[in-house]
Amino acid sequence: MKTRTQTTTFAATWIATVACVLALLVPGSAGAQIASTPRELEHVGVTEHLDGPLPLDVAFRDHTGAPVTLGKFFDGKRPLVLQFAYHTCPVVCGMITNNLAAGLKGVRWTIGKEYDVVTISIDPNESLEKSAAKRAGILAEYGRDYTTEHGGWHFLSGDAAAIEAVTKAAGFEYQYDERQKQWGHPSVVFVVKPNGRMARYLYGLEFPSSDLRLGLLEASEGRHITTVEQLILYCYHYDPQGGKYVLVAQRVMQVGGGAVALVLFGFLGLFWSRELMKKRKTFGSDGDGAAGANDEPSRGNPDNSGRERLDPTAVSVRGG
Repeated sequence: MKTRTQTTTFAATWIATVACVLALLVPGSAGAQIASTPRELEHVGVTEHLDGPLPLDVAFRDHTGAPVTLGKFFDGKRPLVLQFAYHTCPVVCGMITNNLAAGLKGVRWTIGKEYDVVTISIDPNESLEKSAAKRAGILAEYGRDYTTEHGGWHFLSGDAAAIEAVTKAAGFEYQYDERQKQWGHPSVVFVVKPNGRMARYLYGLEFPSSDLRLGLLEASEGRHITTVEQLILYCYHYDPQGGKYVLVAQRVMQVGGGAVALVLFGFLGLFWSRELMKKRKTFGSDGDGAAGANDEPSRGNPDNSGRERLDPTAVSVRGG
């Protein structure tokens, strides 16, 4: 009887344990409530539209209030970095913009020369004073005279329809939280091709210079790229799950093996060319000596004793 009771207790304990594990693995009503997305963030996210076009004819205002279209910043030659933010954001937007400037500062290319940057406010009530102040601070942080003088980082604001058109084309989903009086939005920047089509999505609160550089190299579609940069781009691969560029070991080995082979062949070629020149010099000196020896008898036809030999015909003529 005692054994049966112990067996029953053990079975009940085992069943209860399995039930707990299944409750954790299978999303039930309680688990769904814990893991559910807050209502104010339900429509916040990113849907990637790679190679999708941006609406370049949409009208905005720059930091001075002058009317511009998005297409003004695409010349068909240079890529562009695109960011969505709003300048009354208490924490995240300012952090993202500052970190983007820090990452771009480490890129060899200069804003306004090889590429442009556009920051569009998602707040239709954004003030020009806020945009101008943020732009001035960012350009000072970037710290390159060419960009400060010629521009290249543009801060735009517009009405709700214009903002919606561009964010929808880019796949950027955001939502206003009425309770907190803030905009909920993902942390992402976009690299756009010179023709206005989406090239890359880079995620995170920080944007390493290496990722930004590779994104710009890729988006430029071969323009302004040196041979070294082409090799660097070949050695990296964009990971869509991590939203980062990762080093491909196999490609690095291929490039390294090719470089070693080139160095080896170059050394062997130099060695062989030097040996060939030495042989030519040796054969040339031997040929000159042989020619000199052959030329000597013709001068007086000396015999082996060094005395001049007489022509028998000439002697007989003189004797007669």
